[in-house]
Amino acid sequence: MQDEDDGTTPTTARRDLHGLRVWVVEDDPELLALSVDDLRWRGAEAMGLDSAEALYRALAVGRCDIVVLDVGLPGEDGYAVARHLRRIADIGIVMLTGRGSSHEMAHGLSLGADVYLVKPLDGDLLAAALTSLRRRLPAAAPIAHAAPATGTWRLQADGWDLCAPNGAVLAITRAERGFLRALLAAPGRPVERDALIAAVTDEPWDFDPHRLEVLVHRLRTRVRGGIGLTLPVRALRGAGYLWTDEAF
Repeated sequence: MQDEDDGTTPTTARRDLHGLRVWVVEDDPELLALSVDDLRWRGAEAMGLDSAEALYRALAVGRCDIVVLDVGLPGEDGYAVARHLRRIADIGIVMLTGRGSSHEMAHGLSLGADVYLVKPLDGDLLAAALTSLRRRLPAAAPIAHAAPATGTWRLQADGWDLCAPNGAVLAITRAERGFLRALLAAPGRPVERDALIAAVTDEPWDFDPHRLEVLVHRLRTRVRGGIGLTLPVRALRGAGYLWTDEAF
């Protein structure tokens, strides 16, 4: 995607996207690497992600200005991701697809995309779109937004945001969403490990039970760092986990 002097050597790096934080979500490893390299060559602070889940994990700990989003992602597709992003953040959304019908484009734009581009993608065209979109973005694009304090923990945005009693909001992953939904549906009552495993994966028979402890540990850490509270989940030996619905 880079211009070349003699067919083999890239020209001096451009700076037209200098300082712009761009995250590319694309499941094709080669295309992802090429896109990120080209954006960095143009001065952007670019990062590549291969799935919606990877994007949500990144959003939980950082932020970007624009997401370049492939429609045909595995699992949760680009349309669903665009809808979720528009709910939680005031960031730019550029959608990429091999399907260039007017119906597809209208659907993407109606879900919150700012720009809709068709593959194969030209680097100069993407750069021009990003530059134009940059001028319309607010100076800061926060990923998480405060919700009204209610004194209770709850899930919102179709379960993709964890809202804390202090009003802070944390975007969560698909597995975390399933885990928390199962616990919040039975506050004060133990939920068995098997039920929780079934809630976090579509293939519980192939799920290493130790991964549940890893998930809980990571979630506790993210909540403590991103919200400033301790997640009110208690491990019960031999009986799974318990949601206490307390703020501490």
